[in-house]
Amino acid sequence: MTTLKNDRFLRALLREPVDCTPVWMMRQAGRYLPEYRATRATAGDFLSLCKNNDFACEVTLQPLRRYDLDAAILFSDILTVPDALGLGLYFEAGEGPKFKKTVRTEQDVAQLPKIDAKSDLDYVMNAVSTIRSALGGQVPLIGFSGSPWTLATYMIEGGSSKDFRYTKQMMYAQPEVLHALLDHLADSVIDYLNAQIEAGAQAIQIFDSWGGALAHREYQEFSLNYMHKIVKGLKRENDGRKVPVILFTKGGGQWLEPMIATGADAFGLDWTTPLNVARQTVAGRAALQGNLDPATLYGSPASIEKSVKLMLDDAYAAGEKTGYVANLGHGITQWVDPANPKVFIDTVHEYSAKYLG
Repeated sequence: MTTLKNDRFLRALLREPVDCTPVWMMRQAGRYLPEYRATRATAGDFLSLCKNNDFACEVTLQPLRRYDLDAAILFSDILTVPDALGLGLYFEAGEGPKFKKTVRTEQDVAQLPKIDAKSDLDYVMNAVSTIRSALGGQVPLIGFSGSPWTLATYMIEGGSSKDFRYTKQMMYAQPEVLHALLDHLADSVIDYLNAQIEAGAQAIQIFDSWGGALAHREYQEFSLNYMHKIVKGLKRENDGRKVPVILFTKGGGQWLEPMIATGADAFGLDWTTPLNVARQTVAGRAALQGNLDPATLYGSPASIEKSVKLMLDDAYAAGEKTGYVANLGHGITQWVDPANPKVFIDTVHEYSAKYLG
């Protein structure tokens, strides 16, 4: 077992003392970095990048060479599970992910296979173990999955959607079919994330990217209930250390109270929820992560620094000294100047010391 040189990210998630606020960025390995674009060009396409051990490791490590980040996140895609279920994931330039098959009927759901993540998604586990070894204890490695609801939307729609026409039609007209699909996906995600933990992932994040598209009752029934099932089914300790779990529902800050009942260690917030309000809601029962608007990084260094300080002021307004991880409210975009994340990250570390000293 390699000793972690920097474990403040894990400690903050577990609400243990930290010397400064830990920080990482969703999509921190991505198209805003010229070295990422060069590696992707060498790989040939996005899926080849994900499925090649060396490439996946290389792009995971690239942002850590530039920035003083407190965590690495596995380079992969949230749609690996539906791909393993035989739906035929592919990417079209400028259009995002698509599937060759959709799941829209009771028969479609019944025909979905049961996956064994260690064998059917072995390239992900190989990447996790390779990255963990390459990190050498520098920082923890985050594993992840899409939430059942989010995965289901892609499987039913056949790709990205703005109105979720077919998914919501199934939800209201045939809820039992959607529940069967979500239950199948929850079981698959439990297997997938536990395999990542066994391969070396030291924290887990569940991305509920489209949970915010649901009405308040439907969110709890069709999204949160299945994330609750996943959290209950996860290994919560490995290598003699707790494995924290983060739930991130984009557009879901209003549901923090029911989220706490899942037993997750932390909840990610987008930029629409004030951190001081969220901290009052969780009242020390969980950690929080977020929530700088990614577009803030289009600004000048001075404006980025100002926004980061205001975010930290909110995070520590009630006097807590831990239980917070700085992040963006969603993924960093491809148009950000690579110099600007450094301002964000360094300001978090330097300014937070006044609260945590």
